[in-house]
Amino acid sequence: MTLRLFDTATREERDLAPLTPGKVGIYLCGPTVQSSPHVGHLRSAVAFDVLQRWLERTGHEVTMVRNVTDIDDKTLAKAKDAGVEWWAWAMRYEREFQAAYAAVGVLPPAAEPRATGHMPEIIALVARLIAQGHAYELDGSVYFDVRSYADYGSLTRQALDDLTPAPDAPVDPKRDPRDFALWKASKPDEPATASWDSPWGPGRPGWHIECSAMARRYLGDAFDIHGGGLDLRFPHHENEQAQSRAAGYGFAQMWLHSAWVTQSGAKMSKSLGNGLLVSEVLEKHSPAALRLALAGVHYRSMLEYSPQTMEDAEATWARLQGFVTRASERVGGVGVDEVRAAQLPEPFVEAMDDDLGVPRALAHVHETVRAGNAALTASDDAAVADALLSVRAMLDALGLDPASPQWADASRASEPALTALDVLVKATLEARAEARAEKDWATADEIRDRLQAAGIVIEDAADGARWSLAADA
Repeated sequence: MTLRLFDTATREERDLAPLTPGKVGIYLCGPTVQSSPHVGHLRSAVAFDVLQRWLERTGHEVTMVRNVTDIDDKTLAKAKDAGVEWWAWAMRYEREFQAAYAAVGVLPPAAEPRATGHMPEIIALVARLIAQGHAYELDGSVYFDVRSYADYGSLTRQALDDLTPAPDAPVDPKRDPRDFALWKASKPDEPATASWDSPWGPGRPGWHIECSAMARRYLGDAFDIHGGGLDLRFPHHENEQAQSRAAGYGFAQMWLHSAWVTQSGAKMSKSLGNGLLVSEVLEKHSPAALRLALAGVHYRSMLEYSPQTMEDAEATWARLQGFVTRASERVGGVGVDEVRAAQLPEPFVEAMDDDLGVPRALAHVHETVRAGNAALTASDDAAVADALLSVRAMLDALGLDPASPQWADASRASEPALTALDVLVKATLEARAEARAEKDWATADEIRDRLQAAGIVIEDAADGARWSLAADA
């Protein structure tokens, strides 16, 4: 089965047909580094990380480019209010984003270009658009002439005359109020370091032109997939496509957009005051559970975030991790190379090839875990080994293999305390086993209840009792 993806431009699922067979170029709109990352920021990064992993798992060479917008109006304003140089402000939050991505297992991109590092490419693209009659200079700024490009609005299927200018758009004598800035003339109240020389005078780039220039720099005139959050479709992605194609470049062949994380139905954002900082969430919950919560909902479906979201994710992660741990103890561990070479179950493959159907794929993972647990109870080592390899291979494709270095190392960080706890709990379980052998059920139940009150889950099996920490312990 060929991977089919929902193309936002055509509003239908299409077979992925890379421009170069076996290679896929992806441009993902990354962060504007003006403040700390919240959970909503990670949704897009995790969704496209799953896409990259699946493409690589199915034999593709992926070039993932994720940009950093390190200069914009809000960055300048916030740095000024804080009395900090804007570039230092931007770097602080860029590092926070990188740490958040790494925490939830997002693979490093092949390139992570910053807007400020690509002024020659940006200026050249602006100049090309002027030369071809699609842009014009006005008082040191340059604007894209939306009426010069007949297909403007095609990505989001909007007629130009039906569009209204953004509420915060500057009031100036543009040819059309919907024309957007390619180059912004420097302002007297902005720092000199936030300005670059250009044929139109000192200034800095508009938001949209940055991505067009950087995508072409690293992926060529045309590339396979452009991705980002649903909120970027208009005006950002519409404007990107218009300026790139007006300049004569094929640009993105397919558009993918991930849905929002919402709270009480509202998009998670700083402006609404409902952003849960990643750092705060990770103080209470494991990074693996956060990744599972973000990846477990289909990337085009809204994720309604609440305290229950993470509790459910922690419980699910504990079940997956618990099975892999018990099965590995029983039949021995499996190397990463063997896991990644393993044949994946057909239902899992079909789900993933159908527009990255992670929820259906995870349903098959859980079915396999249940079968593996039954095999553990029955002491069927061959079935345990098969289930272990299958579960780890499927989870590896999602970036969630509990025995991978990413998550195993995190588990080992708490090993000294867990080792001490294991000695104490096993001694208590031995006392419980003796009480059961003597048919002293009252004592056995009292021991079990005491352990459960302490957040210890007891599982009785044919080869003896096992323990684990409750998800909310």
